[in-house]
Amino acid sequence: MKIRSLLSHALLLGFLILTLSISITARFLIPQAQNPKITVPEAEAKSAKAVETAKDTAAKFAAAEEFLKKYPASKARPQIAGYMASHVYGITDPTEKSAAAQKYIAVFTDPTETKMVKPALIDSYVQLKQFDEAFENAAPYLANDPEDVQIRVMLALVGADLVRSQNVKHVKATREYGMKAIELIEADKKPAALENDVWVKEKANLPTLYQQMAVISLVEQKPADAQISLEKAVKLNPSDPFNQFLLGSIANMDYQTLAQTAQGLPAGKSKDEMMPKVHAQLDKVIEHFARTVALATGKEQYQRLSAQVMEDLTVYYKYRHNNSAEGLQKYIDGYKLP
Repeated sequence: MKIRSLLSHALLLGFLILTLSISITARFLIPQAQNPKITVPEAEAKSAKAVETAKDTAAKFAAAEEFLKKYPASKARPQIAGYMASHVYGITDPTEKSAAAQKYIAVFTDPTETKMVKPALIDSYVQLKQFDEAFENAAPYLANDPEDVQIRVMLALVGADLVRSQNVKHVKATREYGMKAIELIEADKKPAALENDVWVKEKANLPTLYQQMAVISLVEQKPADAQISLEKAVKLNPSDPFNQFLLGSIANMDYQTLAQTAQGLPAGKSKDEMMPKVHAQLDKVIEHFARTVALATGKEQYQRLSAQVMEDLTVYYKYRHNNSAEGLQKYIDGYKLP
């Protein structure tokens, strides 16, 4: 029977890399909403109004710089900073958003101001596939923000995709962000400034986070940890065939170890007593692989996975059924969900 590497299985499935469509929105309270009754001298108010009425991003930043130059300690500064941060988040083109976020950080240098726009900058780097820059900027930001779930979820999924592309540069940070995101979601710790509908979407990422943490564990040669994460992922999303595939791969690794040990034993009582354990472990592999094929049925994105697993499943099934594949399809069908 063919023996395939568990790790290579996880890494070579590039066709299963997640399609990320995460959009980071403004998660802060606009200062003017917090204190709408602030009054400033007429000259300051006119200068502040010029920021709002400027025709484009460049003009708005020019007006903002002029305002800060004249009135660096103005009571209206928080409103100007909040307005410009909201403007940055509203830019849809990632290149333009990245440039605007960097310009914002250069203009609004107070730490509380800078923090407001960091998620937009990190988000733009991810969209531009500048992953090193995204992780580099996320490290100091997240170190001082224990509640930001969106950025942690995004980087956990991005980092797991990088791992499956055999880029392990950010594997440690990926695990850290993923586990923290899981902790926050399971504790239902919604950040105060996060809207309810956004929080619901973030919570829906929980089974995927567990799956991706399992991939990280496999890369780190920790199959036991991966199995724990996958079992949680299966409970949360029993219809995902990739979870069953990875569980089957872990079981297959254990089976290969047992089979090789048994093969090295001389004929006799010890070998006879071990073979039922070997066969029981192989039956676990067969079950997980049958579940994989069953759950992949009708899902176009999993057809390559299904075909690959079916090869090994057929070999293993025939080995356990007198070299016959009779009944295999019925066995697979038994694991299809309604």
